[in-house]
Amino acid sequence: MERAKQTLSDDQLVQDILAVAEHRDQVALTHLFDHYVPKIRAFCLAAQPGANLMADDIAQEVMIRVWRKAHFYNPELAALNTWIFTLARNARIDYFRKNGRHQTNIDSDFLFQDIVDENADPFKSAQHKRDQEQIKQGFSHLPEDQKQVLYKVYLEGKTHKEAAQELSLPLGTIKSRVRLALHKLTIHIKR
Repeated sequence: MERAKQTLSDDQLVQDILAVAEHRDQVALTHLFDHYVPKIRAFCLAAQPGANLMADDIAQEVMIRVWRKAHFYNPELAALNTWIFTLARNARIDYFRKNGRHQTNIDSDFLFQDIVDENADPFKSAQHKRDQEQIKQGFSHLPEDQKQVLYKVYLEGKTHKEAAQELSLPLGTIKSRVRLALHKLTIHIKR
C-alpha cells in the first residue's frame, strides 16, 4: 500500500531533520525520504541520463547519511536543501570514485568493430554520428592546454588529481581548464 504523499514546508522539513537528529524519529525520516529522494534521483539523472540504478544507489546512500549525520545539521549555517544536496554531490563523487574509473589495456573499438546492431534505428544512428562530429569539431577549436586536460580526464579516465600530477599543474588549474573546455564545447554544440 502506497503512502499518501504530502507537500511539506521548509520549516516542517527542518523540524523533521531535527527530530531525526535528536530522537532518531523514523516517521520524520520517512517525510524527508518522500520529499528528497525524487529530487536526488533527478539531480543524478540530469548529469547521467538513463543511469537509474546509479541514481537509486546514490539516493539511498544520501538517506543513510541523513540518518547517520542528522545531528551535524545546523539550520543557522545552511538551508536544509543545501545541506542535503551537498551530501548528494559528495555521495555521487564517492560513487564514481568507487565504481566509475576502471583502467584497462583492452581497446573497446577493437572488441566491438564487427558487431552489427540488428535493431539499429537509422534516426538515432544519424543523430549519434552528427553529435560525434560536432564534439570532434568543437574539440578541434579548443586551445591545446584545454584539449590536453580533457583528454587526460575523459579519454584516459584520470582523476583531476592524477591529471594535475602528470601535467605538473595545480589541481585548481586542471579543474578550471576542464570547466572552461566543457563550457566552450557546450556553446559550440548548441550552435
